[in-house]
Amino acid sequence: MTSESLSVFEAARPRLTGLAYRLLGSWAEAEDVVQDAWPKWAAVAGPGIANADAYLTTMVTRLALTALDSARVRREQYVGPWLPEPVDTRADPALGAETAEALDLATLLLFERLSGPERAALVLREAFAYDYASLAEVLDTSEAAARQLVSRGRRALEGQRRQPVDPQQRARVLAAFVAAAQGGDLAALEAVLVDNAVAISDGGGVVSAARRPVHGAEQVARFVLGVLEKFGQGVRSIPVQANGATAFLAVTEGPEGVEPVALWALDIGDEGVRGVLIVRAPDKLARFAAAALSQIDGPPGRL
Repeated sequence: MTSESLSVFEAARPRLTGLAYRLLGSWAEAEDVVQDAWPKWAAVAGPGIANADAYLTTMVTRLALTALDSARVRREQYVGPWLPEPVDTRADPALGAETAEALDLATLLLFERLSGPERAALVLREAFAYDYASLAEVLDTSEAAARQLVSRGRRALEGQRRQPVDPQQRARVLAAFVAAAQGGDLAALEAVLVDNAVAISDGGGVVSAARRPVHGAEQVARFVLGVLEKFGQGVRSIPVQANGATAFLAVTEGPEGVEPVALWALDIGDEGVRGVLIVRAPDKLARFAAAALSQIDGPPGRL
């Protein structure tokens, strides 16, 4: 190991962690994968490696795919719905990627439908702008097969991924949702939800959360208001940035200080709110909340 090899690795770490996070949906697991890559890199780093970034990307992608196989086995035994771990995106909105693609919670959740190679191909192509020849090298396949992986991944998600939303439209939809929720207005809340809206709660089997997704605008509106009525006493909501978008961190204040209760994230399209994602699993909230609680830039209020 040389100081140069360490410098190269540390310079690449944010990008590598962002890649592993997109593949795994867990920041903790992504950090573990990148850390596992370090001794492997230290053992081979030297002038014989012409392109260190390409070598490290290949190494981390393959380690992440192995980790993803294990993660999927655990998720099959997960209590209730699983949601990705939220991340603070203030310092690096793209988390080391060349574009901000494949970062929001709704997209990461959709990626769970793909095989590992399809997911890796799509992430490297869309978020890291890899050409097909480079994709083939990383995935140890032919260029034609790499194209097929990207094509299959896109077809599997066809009609599910939302197109980029105009920031002003997104702000209007978000404001309408918050106003309706604050006012307990069922009709107004239902009106801002698309017909096939879904609400997903992740308690990880540790805290109370709906064990199944809730489908349909009316059912989701009733569910949201019911949750706020049942659990909203003594809770305040702080607007934060999570995975590149505005979300709300629900917290309580007790003898030991501020405690996170839930993160509310919205999947917003031009036509309205497509999804309400509620992360309650304590292990997923703890890391995010530590950073997010410093994000307060306006008066908090109940959802």
